[in-house]
Amino acid sequence: MGRPRKKRRQGHGSAWHWIQTDCWYYTLPGTKKRIPLFDDEGQRIRGKENQQAAERAFAQAKLANARGADGGSPADEEWLVARVCSEYIQYCERSVAAGKLSQSHRTSTIAYLNDLCSYCGALPVAELKKGHVQEWIEGHAGWRSPATHGGVIAIVLAAFNRAEAMFDVANPLKGLKKPRAQPRLQSFSPEDEKTLYSASEECFRNFLFAAIHTGLRPFSELAQLTAEHVEESERGMMWRVYSSKTKKTRKIPVPNSVAALSRRLMATAPKGSGKPLFRNTQGNAWKRMTGVVRFLTLKQKLGWDQNAVKRGYSCYTCRHTFAHRMLSGYWNGGVGCSIETLAELIGDTPKVAFDHYGKEWGQHYQEPLWAAIGVANKSGRRVESKPPKRPLARARSK
Repeated sequence: MGRPRKKRRQGHGSAWHWIQTDCWYYTLPGTKKRIPLFDDEGQRIRGKENQQAAERAFAQAKLANARGADGGSPADEEWLVARVCSEYIQYCERSVAAGKLSQSHRTSTIAYLNDLCSYCGALPVAELKKGHVQEWIEGHAGWRSPATHGGVIAIVLAAFNRAEAMFDVANPLKGLKKPRAQPRLQSFSPEDEKTLYSASEECFRNFLFAAIHTGLRPFSELAQLTAEHVEESERGMMWRVYSSKTKKTRKIPVPNSVAALSRRLMATAPKGSGKPLFRNTQGNAWKRMTGVVRFLTLKQKLGWDQNAVKRGYSCYTCRHTFAHRMLSGYWNGGVGCSIETLAELIGDTPKVAFDHYGKEWGQHYQEPLWAAIGVANKSGRRVESKPPKRPLARARSK
């Protein structure tokens, strides 16, 4: 006699909870595909205790499907590229208001997706090809950097991935690859650093100084720092840094020079004031756009825009400078730190830190290579290898 068949917890045609994801779903008649249920804010309904909200969302889904079958407001209406872009822009607007996305991401999203709509917004999603996106990107002469191409593709993919997850719209761009990142590994020399400070007003000078000596991402991390993120310990000051890029918080020590500057700035922006420590001349946090414009103005003032190397400098060069100096031992008597230490300080994974900085500047990576071929020792002094002696010719036998 076989085992009795297990009774379903929920009958067919009702909302059901899946414990593995802690989310609510429903299944269309005649199919086995589970479809997630969402609340009024577009978020998945989670928690077994939210059965009532799940049933209400399921009723709305059934009503939408019924209207589609009657020809009222078809649920399977042909999706256009413009509709996908519009849905994602609205999602970004809600997320920024809820503090879940950055203002810069929303701004970039609106600019790129509106531009895509002007190119092929009336095209049905089912007819969109990867080649359309590639031609659209290549048609912008100003988008020359692989990093720019990667950022544009990431936003477009995010829009279509969300349409697939939320509205079951097949994503025609799956597999679209972003170009390989090619970071511009430039760092300020000590002379460049002094020149930059001398040409900057106090607020921007403080901002650049802290960026160079901590390696924080200038606008998404350093500009958001407040007195609440500062902690004092027996060994010195530490900062709790939240990265909107990695969605993680790390705790890092800061040099004494930066700590002294922070204490001075905290006198005018104490805990509870809500003011960022590093502010512009108007008392507000540095925004990406204003910071970029200010740095471009400095380059023109110093004539760096005419220099083949220095015209590539930017605010982000401060972060590269920190990485270069840490790996080369600039602040530590010539003893460079490891990739793992650098990764923890700058908020990257060891692989990303190695790919971006280790191969070019990593002392712990390069010295073993020199040692392996016999031209360097532990002290860093080169040892010239002697060429092999020419073997003596064998004496001819008499």
